[in-house]
Amino acid sequence: MNTTISAAPVPLRETAAKPETSRLASIDIFRGLTMVVMIFVNDLASVHGLPWWTYHMPAQINAMTYVDMVYPFFLFIIGLSIPLAIKARLKKTNSELALWMHVIIRSVSLIVLGLILANAEKGDPARIGFSTNLWAILALLGAGVYLSVYTGAGYTRTVHKGLRILGLIMVVAMYAIFRRTAHDGHVAWIDGSYPEILGLIGYTFLAVSILYIPTRRWLWTPLAWLIALVTFNALCTAKWIVLPKHLPLYFWPFDNGAMASITMAGIVTSVIFLGDHRWKALGQKMSTALAFALAALGAGRLLTPLGISKIRATPAWSLYCIAAAVACFALLYWICDVKKKTAWAFFARPAGANTLLTYLLPDLYYFLVAALGFTYFDTHFDYGWPGLVRAIVFTSFILAVAALLTRCKIRLQL
Repeated sequence: MNTTISAAPVPLRETAAKPETSRLASIDIFRGLTMVVMIFVNDLASVHGLPWWTYHMPAQINAMTYVDMVYPFFLFIIGLSIPLAIKARLKKTNSELALWMHVIIRSVSLIVLGLILANAEKGDPARIGFSTNLWAILALLGAGVYLSVYTGAGYTRTVHKGLRILGLIMVVAMYAIFRRTAHDGHVAWIDGSYPEILGLIGYTFLAVSILYIPTRRWLWTPLAWLIALVTFNALCTAKWIVLPKHLPLYFWPFDNGAMASITMAGIVTSVIFLGDHRWKALGQKMSTALAFALAALGAGRLLTPLGISKIRATPAWSLYCIAAAVACFALLYWICDVKKKTAWAFFARPAGANTLLTYLLPDLYYFLVAALGFTYFDTHFDYGWPGLVRAIVFTSFILAVAALLTRCKIRLQL
């Protein structure tokens, strides 16, 4: 997740220069800004007494706030990166089998991380042998050791391999000792019913890869898959297609199609700006992206009678998020990659370049303060504007820690 170099500005009427690396500054900055907002709204969720638009909308209300758009933006950015990542992977290995192994390992890693976060509060300390907060910390530290990119001096191939094995052993051990008490009183293991955001991303990444990788050589297939996924989402929402209750995501990672459609829209946008097609001029790319955003907005308006809800994952919600994400990326592409103005995003760059570590830092903080018995913020700065200030300070703190760790060459990568 490295950022790109910068070059001379390109006038709007001219053809955009090809990036010198496979990364775009706009993607990393978009990802970083999304991470900043995600950290902020997650901490703000525990603050009471703020306007309604600062929270997720309840499932029964047909509306959405900016908070309901944060996770979709992240899904969209994953789609933006998939074509670039596939090209880089095939250039490195030139093996379809190796590509699929990477997709599977990446998906499983995200699911494993998600299940750690989702089960941390469900564990039974008496059966595990110690507090669930400590269990989560050890599990995440093990995952971090396994996923770390060791680039500093003294990290030989043997040391790198040994550290990864140690991290994997820690994760396996934490999974092996985990026990919880089920609703019926019986002892149970990991609850896989909800794999948290990271796990949902893992399943969505797998689902979209299944569709895109075999058909990536045809220019229009991402758009065709997007239309198919939105149609499926609409049919499920309208109850014309009824999925079996509690259908596990490992059996059907597409769920009702909403999350996969958002990620596929990211692929469509990536093809518009970076694909091998005849629309090379920047103006053509911008106009095509604008048409795509307006089409998504119009389709969302047509499907609004089916409801607007993140919790219910309705097609109007996903299409409105797609329209907003396409517009935001087009603007960032013009600012960051055409005009080469990236200094303004200094605060978000570490979060965009070291995303997984930045994502896990708030959870590590919460588990650590809970394990230490620090409860001050449970009863202070949890209402109104003081709570808002607390969320801003906390977000700034996490970004500063992420920047420091990144500077120290501590990086997590799937």
